[in-house]
Amino acid sequence: MSIPKNHYFNPRPAVASRPHSLKLKVGQMELALQADRGVFGARAIDLGTLTLLKEAPAPPASGEVLDLGAGYGPIAVVLAKLSPGARVWAVDVNERALELTQANALTAEVENITACRPDDVPSGLRFDAIYSNPPVRIGKEPLRDLLGTWLDRLQPGGSAHLVVQRNLGSDSLVRWLEEEGRQVERIKSKKGYRVITVTAPAA
Repeated sequence: MSIPKNHYFNPRPAVASRPHSLKLKVGQMELALQADRGVFGARAIDLGTLTLLKEAPAPPASGEVLDLGAGYGPIAVVLAKLSPGARVWAVDVNERALELTQANALTAEVENITACRPDDVPSGLRFDAIYSNPPVRIGKEPLRDLLGTWLDRLQPGGSAHLVVQRNLGSDSLVRWLEEEGRQVERIKSKKGYRVITVTAPAA
C-alpha cells in the first residue's frame, strides 16, 4: 500500500510544522497539549481517544503500560497522571508525534513516560496493560499484523483496551480477534465507537 507523505503514520510528515494548543478534559483532569500538522488528531482531541479515556478501565498502579499509536500523547499523558507508579511507553512511528509527546509530558510534569519508536521497545518487555486508538486507516491486514504483534506481548492476564469506530470495522475486528482465539469483550458502545477489551490468558 502506498502511504501519502503527509499521512500521520508516515515517519516524517511532509507538511510543514504548525504547532498549536489543545485542551483535554477527562473527569477532573485538565491538560494543555501541543499538537501539530501531520500528527493524528491534530485539529481537535479525537472523539475515539476521548471515548477510550472515559470508558476504559483505569490503568494498573504499577508495571508496564503501552499506548500504541500515541500521536502527540493525550492517552499516554492521562495514563501517566493516573498511575505515577507505572511506566508508560508511548509508541509511534511518527517522529513529530514522539517529539510532541515528550514536550507534553514535560508540560504535564510526568516523568514516567518513554516516547519511542516500536523498534526501540526492549524485545523482552511484556505489558500489564495496553491502550490504543489504533491506526485503522493503514488497512485491514497491516492493522491485524500490528495488533497481533503487540497483543502477544501482554503479560499473562493482562488486558488491551482498544477503541474503534463502528463504521471503520470495529465489529469485523472483534470477529477476527475471536477467530484468533483471543478473549474479547465489548465493554462500551458510544457515539459510533466501540471500546473493546482483549485479555491475555492467565499463566
